[in-house]
Amino acid sequence: MEARSSSAALVAAAVVVALLALAPEASRAERFIVGDAARWTWGYNYTDWVIKKGPFFQNDTLVFMYDPPNATVHAHSVYMMRNAADYQSCNLKAAKLVAGVTQGAGSGFEFVLRKRKPHYFVCGERGGIHCTMGQMKFIVKPKSSACRDD
Repeated sequence: MEARSSSAALVAAAVVVALLALAPEASRAERFIVGDAARWTWGYNYTDWVIKKGPFFQNDTLVFMYDPPNATVHAHSVYMMRNAADYQSCNLKAAKLVAGVTQGAGSGFEFVLRKRKPHYFVCGERGGIHCTMGQMKFIVKPKSSACRDD
């Protein structure tokens, strides 16, 4: 009887190990504060930040942290551009607002990179000036989370 329960325990342990090995890669996803200590702000080079922090993978989370506007702080937001041309020109006409001017407060606004496609992020405030002049823009092209260990 003891041998049978020991075998059953071994089989159960093997099943648990197999399920853990097949678990979604989200459990290994990373969380990045956009701009690190600088956060989401005017004049920071986010393209350099992406190069230093990358590569990024599916299910990684980008955290946009910025203060709500007040007498001394300009408003910031997060827009997703529809394509590379709109991103390059900071054309906000077809852009999608993903985080408004107050959503970056506290622990910030979190964006999970669910799809393996280019994500074009910009600040849309001041008619796009933060994007064009303030360098508040970057592209992330997440890789498959299965590649994280490569």
